Amino acid sequence: MIAQVIVDVAVKQTDRIFEYHIPTELEKSIQIGSRVVVPFGRRKVQGFVVGLTEKSEFKGKLKDLLVIVDEMPPLTPELVDLSQSLAKDIFSYRIKILQAMLPWVMRAGYRKLLVPNNDQAKQLPFFKGDPIDLNKLTDLQQIEKVHQLLRNDDAKIEYLVENRAKKKKENQYALALDSTEYTKIYNTLRQNAVKQKKLVMDIIENAATYPKSQNKLEKELSLTAAVLNSAVKKGWLVKKAVEVYRNPLAGFEDDEKPKPVTLNEQQQAALDQIASAINKRRSKTFLLEGITGSGKTEVYLHAISKALSQGRNALMLVPEISLTPQMVRQVKARFGNQVAVLHSALSEGEKYDEWRRIRRGETKVVVGARSAVFAPLDNIGLIVIDEEHEASYKQETDPRYNAKDVALWRSRYHHCPLVLGSATPALGSRARAQKHVYQLLRLTKRANNKKLPQVNLIDLKHVQFAGGQFDLSVDLVAAIKKRLEKKEEVILMLNRRGFANFMLCRECGFVLKCPNCDVSLNLHKDTNSMQCHYCGHSEPIPQACPNCQSKQIRFLGTGTQKVQEELKELLPGARILRMDVDTTRRKGSYKRILDAFGDHEADILLGTQMIAKGLDFPNVTLVGVINADTGLWISDYNASERTFELLTQVAGRAGRAEKEGEVLIQTYNPEHYAIQLAKTQDYERFYGYEMHVRHEGNYPPYFFTVLISISAKKEQNAAREAFRIKRYLMQHLGQETIILGPSPSAISRLKNKYYYQILVKYKKEPNLNKLLHHVQDSAQEARKYGLSIFIDNEPERIM
Repeated sequence: MIAQVIVDVAVKQTDRIFEYHIPTELEKSIQIGSRVVVPFGRRKVQGFVVGLTEKSEFKGKLKDLLVIVDEMPPLTPELVDLSQSLAKDIFSYRIKILQAMLPWVMRAGYRKLLVPNNDQAKQLPFFKGDPIDLNKLTDLQQIEKVHQLLRNDDAKIEYLVENRAKKKKENQYALALDSTEYTKIYNTLRQNAVKQKKLVMDIIENAATYPKSQNKLEKELSLTAAVLNSAVKKGWLVKKAVEVYRNPLAGFEDDEKPKPVTLNEQQQAALDQIASAINKRRSKTFLLEGITGSGKTEVYLHAISKALSQGRNALMLVPEISLTPQMVRQVKARFGNQVAVLHSALSEGEKYDEWRRIRRGETKVVVGARSAVFAPLDNIGLIVIDEEHEASYKQETDPRYNAKDVALWRSRYHHCPLVLGSATPALGSRARAQKHVYQLLRLTKRANNKKLPQVNLIDLKHVQFAGGQFDLSVDLVAAIKKRLEKKEEVILMLNRRGFANFMLCRECGFVLKCPNCDVSLNLHKDTNSMQCHYCGHSEPIPQACPNCQSKQIRFLGTGTQKVQEELKELLPGARILRMDVDTTRRKGSYKRILDAFGDHEADILLGTQMIAKGLDFPNVTLVGVINADTGLWISDYNASERTFELLTQVAGRAGRAEKEGEVLIQTYNPEHYAIQLAKTQDYERFYGYEMHVRHEGNYPPYFFTVLISISAKKEQNAAREAFRIKRYLMQHLGQETIILGPSPSAISRLKNKYYYQILVKYKKEPNLNKLLHHVQDSAQEARKYGLSIFIDNEPERIM
């Protein structure tokens, strides 16, 4: 038997299948999807088995495969096939895609060891009896000694493949004797042996509940480890370390069982269509367009229930980690321990355990963010993507996959429906529904028959500000006070974190910039630092201008920290929670903030766009947008679409229960069509207008796009390579294809590298995929000269 292996070396020359002979003793264990260790040149590397065969065209002798890492193959045959298909479309090495399908801890760690080559070398004090880890060697004299040993052939280098994945274990205690013996033991114990008597009495009364974990015994009976160890020594109990799963869903339990929800007529009609596709095993794509509060989540949950009743599984994606706690609570309340969750806020151990539960078939429903689309779930009967318009479904680093495209592939593989849900569908999705590629399902009224909230615009050009910061208008502050008097809650959004956007010297005009990027540093008061939001550079807040030493420096612009400070001054009694990247770094912080707000421990929830979507708080009656223009004038073709979506979504957080809601949007551009149509939440008119704009500009969804980015430490090198690539493309592409650029990126320097980009827009170009793969291959050669080339198929951002 011969194994076809993709090795863990991400370069052009190794982006192909390598064949290895399978030793007889491993033949029964190896499967497609197995993770293996193989010899590769002078070292050992990890790889994945993507095929098994009995014949090889290789003329020489094949090397033996060395080790099968896991008892169960981590990848299913479906995911192996998916990796091959994706590699063709997203211009990534196949090993990168295979690794992206696994938790980070399952990616190989490599150690480079110096090993003595003979008995004489083994006795050298340098080795101290053990191989030396060369990755940890920093002393120059020791490094020279290593070179000397290698030259004299007294030592050799070996590569060790390490498995980072660690299983969690806990101590459990089982009964060592017949249950009748414990009564005799109890009668022999001294009166003052209180803890021992408590333990033995628990065994007598609850023998059937053993084995018990150490944690449970210590909590229930107030015992110590010493008492339990003594019981083991006396032969009363047997101690054993057993594997347990970490539980990321701890705290999501709800004592109240969910009340059965009766769907309204529109919800039921949508569900009937989806249920029919589940029953008939049809890989049909539905676009569920429903206004905010129309009950899309209930349609999802009923559809998942339908898939489970057919003996099949379900996969549900949400765009933001902040949405996950509320969505998980709803799904878990409905489906209990059948639910697994996957997102980046989990610890690496929790991700590993949840992933293993899914792979072992111990769960039926998976809820998660973008990467959960690769969950090793078999027998899928339904895939749901909530807030399908969100740009976060597109991975912006290698491999640059779009979770929606992956979900579509898996939908076809499993012959199951895919449901894309949104109040503001992406223009591309809606255009496909117009052409009947997707089936459009519409929910036009709120589930509780309440009206959409009243939306009013506040023109910041003609307004009186409360306080001295020019952030909060008198009208918005008055509306907040009115809600606080009624004991109602308020959500405020400003899509910009930090305290101030930049530092300006009023004497010489100097702006403090990041030394690594072509952007100004942001002031963060909570850490007393100036920070770069792109590379993470941080430095102390200057007390004088670094250029002219003047004390006349000002911190201009605004962020969530400054607004929080201003709210505290204007509304001294208000309880405020802030939710942005800075306040949600710690594990569980999303859930803690949302739970506190849901339990009325705060009056105002202030945050960035992470609070705009999916949140459902019945006591929220006012939503305020502090500045609607933050994303409106960025140099991206879909800036208006993003602004309309964000405003419509955040407006939908108000008045979702019995109390009527109001939305106040502060803007310097109240006449802009995206803001005007967000005010009336008129998606149909926005769709028509924006599609006309896209058609005039030859942009998606009328054209397909590919973005080629070139970076280098020297700007002229990046520009030279960009022009070379453009000339190559122009020689081979048709005249109808539009090539824009090369031009510097909107932020031309990031992390000490200069970026140039080329945008290719086309309708039909059969040669393009082949040409771009050639460009990708040439990137390997370009790397020698300090150049990096990235290809992004259908980018979400063109900046």
